[in-house]
Amino acid sequence: MSQGQWYPPEWPDRIRALARGELTPAPARRAATVMLLRDTPDGGPSVHMLRRRTSMAFAGGAYAYPGGGVDERDSRPVRWAGPDLPEWAVRLGVDASAAQAIVCAAVRETYEESGVLLAGHTPDTVVGDTTGQEWETDRQALVGRTLSFADFLDRRGLILRSDLLGAWARWITPEFETRRYDTWFFAAALPEGQRTRNASTEADRTVWIRPEEALVGYDRGELLMMPPTVSTLRALTPYRTAAEAVASAEGRDLAPVLATARREGDGLVLSWPGHEEFTKHIPNAPDVPHLPIGEPR
Repeated sequence: MSQGQWYPPEWPDRIRALARGELTPAPARRAATVMLLRDTPDGGPSVHMLRRRTSMAFAGGAYAYPGGGVDERDSRPVRWAGPDLPEWAVRLGVDASAAQAIVCAAVRETYEESGVLLAGHTPDTVVGDTTGQEWETDRQALVGRTLSFADFLDRRGLILRSDLLGAWARWITPEFETRRYDTWFFAAALPEGQRTRNASTEADRTVWIRPEEALVGYDRGELLMMPPTVSTLRALTPYRTAAEAVASAEGRDLAPVLATARREGDGLVLSWPGHEEFTKHIPNAPDVPHLPIGEPR
């Protein structure tokens, strides 16, 4: 078992409490995150990652991708390029309104946290530079929720480029975690002329790193990560270019992954279906009357 897996010490007690019926699962808030990719000179893409501040209540110190929760205003109509909303709805497994909100959240959060914007003035262009005080003022307004993403795009005459995103995976935070998210993972290539920066108040470091290198750091216990991050990094390793990786997203399985627990002797076994490497054995749990828990609902 890797030493780099994020595993809060309070989880065993919460798992037992949930199994005893003493813990009511928090609702999972919809969220989106984007794996920004760029090609490297020696072949294979690198991915943009940020390290969450250790003071963060959820996944403090863990490496992740830019992203966050869906804002209720993300479903407001925007000018749109790429697959239409019914197509996105089928792909994401939600209705059209929710599909727009999820895609908008992916693009908005990426801009808020990295300064990268997947939008252009026409359906086949992308803005080339998002630096400068006017851009920063708008970004801060988005972060502060005094400006909606729809109004931001409208005032700048921009079209959201949903075709630049590839839906990659969907993971749901376990039912025993206090902060829960139903998160769609997307892949996108860094637009030409744009550059990333640490624009997030939630991160103390950002890096461009090849997936293979990040995984070595994780396996050595040097980089702390959550299972969805590790899984998506492993899935990126076969690709030779950012474009190839994004194009491959079309055929990826978006069935949600949710941790489950089962009794084994006097202990518990915590697992993520289809992802055996993250299995955790929790000893001495004689007070758990029934399992499994955490089945998708």
